[in-house]
Amino acid sequence: MRPATLPPRFDPREPEVVENPYPTYARLRAAGPLCRSGAGSWAVTRHADVLRLQRDPRLGSQFPEHYHRLSAGDGAASAFFQRIMLYRDPPEHLRLRKLMGKAFSPAMVRRMRADIEAITDELLAPALDRGSLDVVSDLAYPLPVRVICRLMGIPEDSTDEVRRFAIDLGRAFAAIVPDEARAAADTAVGWLRERIGALLAERRRQPRDDLISQLLAVEDAGESLTHEEIVDNTVFSFFAGFETTVHLITTGWAALLDHPGERARLLEQPGLAAMAVEEFLRYDAPIQGTARYLNAPVEIEGRKLRAGRVLILLLGSANHDEAVFRDPAALDIGRTPNPHVTFGGGAHLCLGAFLARMEGTIVFERLASRVREFTAAGEARRQANTPFRAYATVPVALSPR
Repeated sequence: MRPATLPPRFDPREPEVVENPYPTYARLRAAGPLCRSGAGSWAVTRHADVLRLQRDPRLGSQFPEHYHRLSAGDGAASAFFQRIMLYRDPPEHLRLRKLMGKAFSPAMVRRMRADIEAITDELLAPALDRGSLDVVSDLAYPLPVRVICRLMGIPEDSTDEVRRFAIDLGRAFAAIVPDEARAAADTAVGWLRERIGALLAERRRQPRDDLISQLLAVEDAGESLTHEEIVDNTVFSFFAGFETTVHLITTGWAALLDHPGERARLLEQPGLAAMAVEEFLRYDAPIQGTARYLNAPVEIEGRKLRAGRVLILLLGSANHDEAVFRDPAALDIGRTPNPHVTFGGGAHLCLGAFLARMEGTIVFERLASRVREFTAAGEARRQANTPFRAYATVPVALSPR
């Protein structure tokens, strides 16, 4: 039977939600597993439902063309979103993921460990000398951008330019891209596609030991990626390979600044870094929600949602569900078990999860082994106009060991 009353409404753009969504999530979970979220869309609040629906084949990621045009306009960004693996359903998604996954494999990422450690040490060294850093500009952005450029074979002398265009592309992942951001996103897509296309031409002539060469060489049952598929999905993989890591690092540092007990715990026990990374991913997930398109009706606690509707899986709310996590509002860098859903699940499990975890673990291991104490050196400010839980600045004072 259909419930008699409508669920509460959720608007992620409300100032209090942008600043701190977790009290709102708690009220929504208490009211039920479902809430309204804009015209023709619903949002799921509880962990059990989010976990189940991530693997439900009735939920797709391939939206009709008019959704992308409504979200990002009629330019290059809208067309790009319709081609990338993230917004494709089986069988195309499975084919692309299988082929991309062979090149973007954990084995290839593991080979980057020494490079990641060296880049982290290089970035931390001047901060330790002067006793201060801005986590965002001095570490969280340059590290993953340099790592993904090296992994893909993009010349590192262009990393600043690459970073700027990647940030503009990141803003286009919002549900509705502001008009003033659309032209920049279109320009970013065009520039990144041109850059990757040029690298593809170079690697066809002279392959190297990098991701782009791997993508050109990879085959599955005789089926290879087309030129356009490699270009677009390499651009997406580049973006996915650094964006989550950026915000994981910044939100992790910010969380430790707000929790001196857990900060001291990590500094005393650097071996907790990997578990701490999982807790940072749970505590303040870089991506708070993911949208799915209902290809068939779905029933949630007695309410039947029609095909053609949009369902938002609120990852940030699921990660704070009291039914799963003890004292979810507390930061616990040794939390176990920690079944957060930040990287998604099922067919759309984040392809860059392994790389993000490795980079995050190395950063916090290096921090704990080189720093006696660190404290806030000013106000940490959130970044505006972004679909991510992001910071514009996190100033820190450091006391080296």
